[in-house]
Amino acid sequence: MKTEREIRQILFTAPRVAEDLTVGRRDFSDIAADEVVVRTVRTTVSAGTERANYAGETDVSIFGTPSPFPRAVGYSGAGVVEATGSAVTHVRPGDRVATFWGKHASYNVLPADHVVSIESEAVTFTDAATAFIATFSLAGLRAVGLEMGESVLVMGLGILGRFAVMLARAAGAYPIVACDPNPERRAAALSGGADYALDPLAPGFSEEVRALTDGGARVGVEVTGVGAGLNETLDCMARRGRVSLLGCTRHSDFSVDFYHKVHGPGITLVGANTGSRPAFESYPGHFTHVDDIRTVLRLCGGGRLPLGSLITETASPRDCQAVYTRLCDDPRFPVGLQFDWSGES
Repeated sequence: MKTEREIRQILFTAPRVAEDLTVGRRDFSDIAADEVVVRTVRTTVSAGTERANYAGETDVSIFGTPSPFPRAVGYSGAGVVEATGSAVTHVRPGDRVATFWGKHASYNVLPADHVVSIESEAVTFTDAATAFIATFSLAGLRAVGLEMGESVLVMGLGILGRFAVMLARAAGAYPIVACDPNPERRAAALSGGADYALDPLAPGFSEEVRALTDGGARVGVEVTGVGAGLNETLDCMARRGRVSLLGCTRHSDFSVDFYHKVHGPGITLVGANTGSRPAFESYPGHFTHVDDIRTVLRLCGGGRLPLGSLITETASPRDCQAVYTRLCDDPRFPVGLQFDWSGES
């Protein structure tokens, strides 16, 4: 018997206009052999990407020209398998799963390899819906080859910076210096694994970092996405240090003194966009999306990575306009916010 499902989705229909719309009804009987239908429970807001799209910026993707409005966003979620194609064997209806490259929608029809089983009962939907975002930070640390006992500077304490702090601690980094002008974010980073938390705008900032790290950080994670953040990070690095460019520096209205800050001290800059991952097979320093999602879910299930602890607010998809207005205009917008779809299917 065919049972139709109403599909609702958050769409940006124009700059600074977000709507929770019914986009159709479907019985999912026509999915491809290698597709999976997931009934969404939670999706996590990715502040930088979604703010840029909501505001109507044009430089929002490394993969080419952005689509015109309406724009669909949201790529890190979790839910329950509703149906599977005939060739899918790793999940079945009723399974709890984490998803990636889906959308803020009540149902997502995804390629089977964009769906990862939640194996541990200790991992909640709140945890799992952050898993894909957490892998961005994990990839950034893998890319610079972080070694146990090395010092780490994390510049910017949004959700990616906070995950970078947690993951650096799980990997045995010391000391971890977390940096952000926001005192509340610094305090939260200290409770989440940082050894020190500093204001990068304070006088003597780079000198204090160098004192705490015995001459400079061996690893830097730049996740502000602004030129000033990169320059501050470079000022704090040890000779031959490695900097992970995890933040999306979309604007080019800044300059770097490459001769003195990069070339002379032998600094390595590594692009860490998640799109640079290998597609099919992991290798040291470069894991696939699926392998890194499995990694963070295992760490979460084992009590070593509290993924959901960064989610401090949930919202109904019906309130999306208010949520995105706050994202653009409110400097106190929470680091972690999720849409709760559990009552929307």
